[in-house]
Amino acid sequence: METRAQIPVSLPYPTPTPSYWQTTPHPLSTHRSTPSLPTTADTLIIGSGISGACVAYNLLLPLFPSSHTRTRPESSTNTDVPDSTTATVLMLDARPLTSGATGRNGAHTKAASYRTYASNVCAHGAAEARRIAELERANIRAVHALAAHPFLRNRAESFPCETVDVVYDAEAWEAGVAAIEAMREAFGKEGIGGYEILDVEATRERFLVAGEDGLGGRLRGGFVYEGGRVSGYGFTTALVEMCVARGMNLQTETGVVGVRPVDEEEEEEEEEEEEEGGVYRWIVQTERGEVRARNVVLATNAYTAHIAREFKGVIVPLRGQVTAQRPGSGMPEDALPVTYSFIYKHGYEYMVPRPLSGQSGKGWDIVIGGGLGRLPKNGISEYGNTDDSVLNPTNSLYLKGVARDYFRPNWGDDVEGEEGRVKKEWTGIMGATADGHPFVGELPAKKGLWVSAGFNGHGMVLCLKCAEALTHLMRGGTVEEIDWFPKSFLVSEERLKAEFKGLTDVKIEPEVTVDTE
Repeated sequence: METRAQIPVSLPYPTPTPSYWQTTPHPLSTHRSTPSLPTTADTLIIGSGISGACVAYNLLLPLFPSSHTRTRPESSTNTDVPDSTTATVLMLDARPLTSGATGRNGAHTKAASYRTYASNVCAHGAAEARRIAELERANIRAVHALAAHPFLRNRAESFPCETVDVVYDAEAWEAGVAAIEAMREAFGKEGIGGYEILDVEATRERFLVAGEDGLGGRLRGGFVYEGGRVSGYGFTTALVEMCVARGMNLQTETGVVGVRPVDEEEEEEEEEEEEEGGVYRWIVQTERGEVRARNVVLATNAYTAHIAREFKGVIVPLRGQVTAQRPGSGMPEDALPVTYSFIYKHGYEYMVPRPLSGQSGKGWDIVIGGGLGRLPKNGISEYGNTDDSVLNPTNSLYLKGVARDYFRPNWGDDVEGEEGRVKKEWTGIMGATADGHPFVGELPAKKGLWVSAGFNGHGMVLCLKCAEALTHLMRGGTVEEIDWFPKSFLVSEERLKAEFKGLTDVKIEPEVTVDTE
């Protein structure tokens, strides 16, 4: 794993596999707000995924109607971040708009906080573990609330609902029950302790699942809790469109090859020309020229180490694979009303039912991804891999049959169109970190260089609230003023030295003792 983690990170591949969500590209897909690349910007955001879009949204929030929730102070104490009504915000992306992980995900808003709660207590203490779980829940609710905005509603396909973890491994089941019971004892059965534990028969009857997973794993039961689905592509492209309408300059197909500080000679020249708003501290080098910026935000997730070398081996690319499939003839005519995860010894699959005609009506697709734990050596070949232009054929074969296996015998016969059961299949690159937490904040000793990246495949559950915290800090706010934000997410020298050993969310600690004092 250490060798895979040290593979040099590339720019995004120029021709990724077509995503199910991008069948109809957004009108701004290849948009450039100005024919030429601007030479300066107050804030330059690298990346047009959900993280970059949420940072831009929070920076420009005063320009939105008052009905939008204000998520940070109106005034700024940081003179390097001008007032939002006059600041220039520039967003760059190496490929078309939102064509990275956000536009290629499984559309799941699901935290599964119980799976990491015990390890977070052990690593950071009970208070921080609670803070992380509460942020995840708050983020899910905030995403669905924002997705209900009239401009986003139809595009985002927001559907808050229950989610179920269908467990096919005895150790994962026992550890999950122990973690949920600990959370209930600490927080009650509402809020972050709000889980329902189902036995085998109740899980089979309520969620139509099989007693075995197709590879010999026996059903142990299910955990039911708050979740939902949102089209990451629809939500994010609509949010970017709103920001562009309020003055943000979007430059797609503009790969960033480096970021360097302004040197002393350049700074002296700049000070002679300096206007209100502070100095330009950074030069962003792109394939189309250079841009000077006062603040640079790395919303680059898996690709962060390509730009900031201190993240090499710290945020590690991890290729995931997803399919969109037609359900079998025995499945209900209407889309299943919940989302699913199927958990086994070394991994899991995630599944979202997607109605074909909006939020209701006949006909639906199954969006199911995962398979990492079924690959040789638990998918080690996918770590350090940024090639989303191809599929993993072994995973393709597995994912093709996995939905049928999980719903046997309720599946019925395959309903195959001209293209077969699988309508679409694609890959995407996630950003994995050693401790399972994102990196949020200003880089040590690099004033004006900020990051919000490393979401371990859970960006839909984290990015909006992380962007809120980041923009608060960018405006001169303090960490103490956002006491709801996990300190373990902040960038630190210690975290930048951590050794990557693989994903942290594929297993859960068997026991946890929580001191609620």
